[in-house]
Amino acid sequence: MPLFNQAQEALQNGRFKEAETLFRTIISNDARNFDALHMLGIACSENGRLSEAEQFFLAALSIDSHFPPLFHNYGLFLVKQKRYQESIDQFDKALTLFKNYGPVYCDRGISLMQLGRLEESLASHDTAVALGPNIPIAFYNRANTLFMQKRFDSALRDYDKAIALHPNYAGAYCGRGNVFIELARHDDALAAYDKALALEPDLENAWLGRGNVFLELGRHDDALAAYDKALVLEPDLENAWLGRANVFGHLKRYGDALAAYDKALALDPDLEHAWLGRGNVFLELKRYDDALAAYDKALVLEPGLENAWLGRGNLFGELKRYDDAFAAYDKALALEPKLEAAWFGRGTLFVELGRYDDALAAYDQALALKPDLMSAEGARLRAKMHLCDWSNFKTECEHLTSSVLAKKTNTDPFTFLAISSSPGDQLRCANSWVAGKFAPSREPVWLGERYTHERIRVAYLSADFHQHATSCLMAGMFESHDKSRFDITAISVGPDDDSEMRRRLTRCFEHFVDARALSDEEIVSRIRGLEIDVLIDLKGFTQDARTAVFARRPAPIQVNYIGYPGTMGASYIDYIIADRTVIPDECRKFYSEKVVVLPDTYQVNDSRRIISETAVDPAGLGLPSRGFVFCCFNNNYKITPDVFDCWMRILTRVEDSVLWLLRDNATAAENLKKEASRRGVDGERLVFSGRIPLSEHLARHKLADLCLDTAPCNAHTTASDALWAGVPVLTCAGETFAGRVAASLLRAVGLPELVTTTLDAYQQMAVELATSHERLRIIKSELAKNRLTAPLFDTALYTKHIEAAYRAMYGRYQAGLPPDHIVVPT
Repeated sequence: MPLFNQAQEALQNGRFKEAETLFRTIISNDARNFDALHMLGIACSENGRLSEAEQFFLAALSIDSHFPPLFHNYGLFLVKQKRYQESIDQFDKALTLFKNYGPVYCDRGISLMQLGRLEESLASHDTAVALGPNIPIAFYNRANTLFMQKRFDSALRDYDKAIALHPNYAGAYCGRGNVFIELARHDDALAAYDKALALEPDLENAWLGRGNVFLELGRHDDALAAYDKALVLEPDLENAWLGRANVFGHLKRYGDALAAYDKALALDPDLEHAWLGRGNVFLELKRYDDALAAYDKALVLEPGLENAWLGRGNLFGELKRYDDAFAAYDKALALEPKLEAAWFGRGTLFVELGRYDDALAAYDQALALKPDLMSAEGARLRAKMHLCDWSNFKTECEHLTSSVLAKKTNTDPFTFLAISSSPGDQLRCANSWVAGKFAPSREPVWLGERYTHERIRVAYLSADFHQHATSCLMAGMFESHDKSRFDITAISVGPDDDSEMRRRLTRCFEHFVDARALSDEEIVSRIRGLEIDVLIDLKGFTQDARTAVFARRPAPIQVNYIGYPGTMGASYIDYIIADRTVIPDECRKFYSEKVVVLPDTYQVNDSRRIISETAVDPAGLGLPSRGFVFCCFNNNYKITPDVFDCWMRILTRVEDSVLWLLRDNATAAENLKKEASRRGVDGERLVFSGRIPLSEHLARHKLADLCLDTAPCNAHTTASDALWAGVPVLTCAGETFAGRVAASLLRAVGLPELVTTTLDAYQQMAVELATSHERLRIIKSELAKNRLTAPLFDTALYTKHIEAAYRAMYGRYQAGLPPDHIVVPT
């Protein structure tokens, strides 16, 4: 056999090294052998000798520039190097010489697809199919372009045509699997990948596809196994590294996720979804600058990547840059109107801005697209509650409770407090939320060491160290701490509002750490470095909480206190501060924490709160000059139909009475007036006032006669405000912590007779107090007498009790004992 034929036979049968050697021999004897130079370029390309390959292609072209297969093969060589535009130029030269060269149209279409020029790609593939209607790969490649265009039904038809022509076409089955993933037909996707692997067990892209299905299904171990199999077959398969990174992100193994994203990007620096993933991880870690840089890189590579715009929206939302957040969400939705997370993000922004009507509309859009979207159902219902829109209220509450019982994360636990009257259901809600969002870290920071310090190191972590209700309650206690026995630190993750309260707080603590700009990991590191003994969470599941910090277990003792009136449902929170009213002994089973029972009340109060002495004009507030004034300054979302029914019956029975409420938003005020009219009460008997500075708010209480509490979620700070201002509070105690707070406060101020247990009794007592002036006078007199002597407002006494609790926790820890229930003596 002639040497050229031997070389060509070796090349055709994949023996590329042998072919290269033989063609080099030919070239050594005939340096201008066109066919040998052409074939040697192909052989060197297959052997990875890219620089030499290009030299041989160019040498062949210098001899003959009118041979279409040479331009085709040179174009394929350029495709291997991802030099797609250059490859198209070569394919076009081939087609200029031979316009019906079908395979070139196929490969040209692939390069166009890689450049994102999808319409041109499809046109090229259409021509290839027309020229080769019986060629399976022509349909296969056209299907790939249709897939990229998200024309999934059309793509599926072309994959099926390819299979009809070539029943053992493993790649086409793999393509079918990819389509089924996009259509959320997960069983069909797995069946397609299994068929592909039955035909070609080492098809790495089918293993990759299986990993992607398992990732969608939340089967993380199976996903990792599939990605690992793909990487055994092709270690440089960047999308398998990307898949692994995405799994680690879902598992909150952020270090592993970043390492896998880095590996994917080392293989393909232009892999936009890896930059997106890095952005999402950095956002979770609250490394905002890094997150924004990653999203921006993703968008440089793919301006139409809607999830990168979504990420930017989420980031700007966390930074309270509302205009930027809205712009990013709007861009995401312009690209993908069915992106439910962007609708949800818009809803959250509207809630923060108090635009509850707009929030409700956005949440409706999100839920229409994904009914079980995490926390969306609860957020929507809470927006309605802020508006006092009670249409279908009972049905929606029952549905949300059913979702909690089914272990779905359709609501965050804080929202559920205002809906649920069952401590058991609230525990289930918290358990599911923690499992889905704040699972205990696999790498806890504190590993059981026992610190030895002269003073117990206590740190309070909060976003509310500014002019905020929590700080108004706690400032006096912070000042009263016994600094000879306790080393007190504030870890502030909220804004510095430059208020007098902020300045007062910075003076309270020995150490004030402004951690607002720090990532969770940086805060964890700071806590561990300070060797904090007792770490107090003052936020729980409320806005701007840093629950992920506690999930890393940076301190030996971690406590849920004051900010969140319910269980965290988390193994890494050891204690909850309570009293026997908010958590009766028989209810301890509904709390994942061990209960610390304070002797009087769990709620701290600052006896230094100032009540303005400025005269308050009732007429200026819309209050009548005569008649009985009931008030409730709770947030509007706490007002439920059952309680409102009760209030209207009270107004009906108490002549010339009015109900004075907080004007949280105009829609709620109008809705409440309409609801009053439906119950036969003139809506004008409801009087609304807006928010004002605390000292002035306390002063205007003197115009009220009796504060009416809400249920199932009570007044908390608003109840102690009323009592501090001298206004009695009437409550109906429920079964949950959040529903028993006012009862705790009333008992601690010496007015247990104002605690009822049914709405009927609550209604009857409200009427009696409003119509029996003497009885109300006695209660007010008792409150005035007790106000400065009873435990509720005795800040120094309370501080001694909470310090006794910290010492008891610390004592068990130092003795090597696990957390247990603690009862602080009087």
